Amino acid sequence: MLKLSLFLAISLEGASAFMPSPMLRAPSGRLSSRSARAVTVPRMTLAIPPPKDTDLTDALPDCPATIWNTENIDVAAEQAKYRAMDLPDSPLYITATPADVEKGFAYFEENKEMIMAKLKEHGAVLFKGFEVTKNPKGFREAWTALGLNPCLDPIHTSGLRSFLDAQNGVYEEVNKKSLQQHYIGLHNESTFKKTATFGAFVCFSPASEGGGEFFIADGAKIFRDLRTDLLEKFYKDQVRISVSNLDLGFLEGLGGLKEKGMETVKNIVSTAVAPKFDMDLDMIYGADGKPMRLQAVEHRQSPINRHPDTGMPVWFCNIHNHARYLRDNRPCTVPEVGMTEVYYGDLSHIAPADLDHINEVSNKHIVDFKMEKGDVLLVDNYRVLHGRDIFEGDRLHAVSWFRKGDEPVNLVKPDNFFNSLINGAISWK
Repeated sequence: MLKLSLFLAISLEGASAFMPSPMLRAPSGRLSSRSARAVTVPRMTLAIPPPKDTDLTDALPDCPATIWNTENIDVAAEQAKYRAMDLPDSPLYITATPADVEKGFAYFEENKEMIMAKLKEHGAVLFKGFEVTKNPKGFREAWTALGLNPCLDPIHTSGLRSFLDAQNGVYEEVNKKSLQQHYIGLHNESTFKKTATFGAFVCFSPASEGGGEFFIADGAKIFRDLRTDLLEKFYKDQVRISVSNLDLGFLEGLGGLKEKGMETVKNIVSTAVAPKFDMDLDMIYGADGKPMRLQAVEHRQSPINRHPDTGMPVWFCNIHNHARYLRDNRPCTVPEVGMTEVYYGDLSHIAPADLDHINEVSNKHIVDFKMEKGDVLLVDNYRVLHGRDIFEGDRLHAVSWFRKGDEPVNLVKPDNFFNSLINGAISWK
């Protein structure tokens, strides 16, 4: 049972996240050793973030539910509207002047209305040259000054997200050496069930031997430029994302009991393991043509979603990162158990030519940049997708996630069992 649990947990990196690397923790960072199932926590004030000196360990509210607004989208008409518009560049660059540097955190406090308005307009804002954001505490004080409300990562409960600094609500990004040669494609930090409203990525140390560029793409522009007939097909048929593979060929040795063994394993994973990840998953055999492979597959979802604030339709789909065909044709160091796949809503396969088109349009809109120490990228997670290139050497990037601030908050924290078990029992190399 534990083996199956850990096997599935390790595999679920495909659900928009990867395993962190405690080897690269900042000196001020720490992991919470406290594990609690269904721990009642005080209700946080949603209108404003917690005070900058509040210990956020075991105090962050859950990531909010994904806001789906997908009905009655006229794809061709909406694309035509976009083509008549001049969509702004993303990200907007804000480079600190000497006066801005001298102001420190006051710069963010004084300019928060302007910054949040620019975030809404551009989808992402990149801050460069500030001194106060070069450590986790300063990074936290900067986003507190902007009035951002922190929350847990969408798949926090899986154990695949580790805090770099729990006290300040800062998660470690994908820095581990075993994944440094893995290209992370475009994705929103989202599952069918949960989505962070905003994210703030920070560089504490760029890759020591090169690479590791961060990149983003505007989901509005991808929506605009995808072939209309293909986009309409995806919108009609929807998609399902497989986030793990469990190859159970050893059950062939059971002979006439093979089917019973397959059903037993499926039931164990479905009822005792999958719920720990707080995702809506179905356990399905043979979806990719391999009858002894059990895949954990998310529910049907639209690849197009209306932005919850602006109402603008955007490409809201992690296919650029999760499609097996695309992963097989770019640098990938994820083991087979963690390989992902994307199907149409009826689990039929997506043609390689169609995936090539999605890849081409997505890549056309990628903007990449090398972040230096203290640089911060603020993103609208419903509009802008993000990813990371391969790198060499040591790298330390981190991220905090945020809710809009007016959503209802559960008084009961989500199950933290796997997060504490996996990060406490395994030293990731």
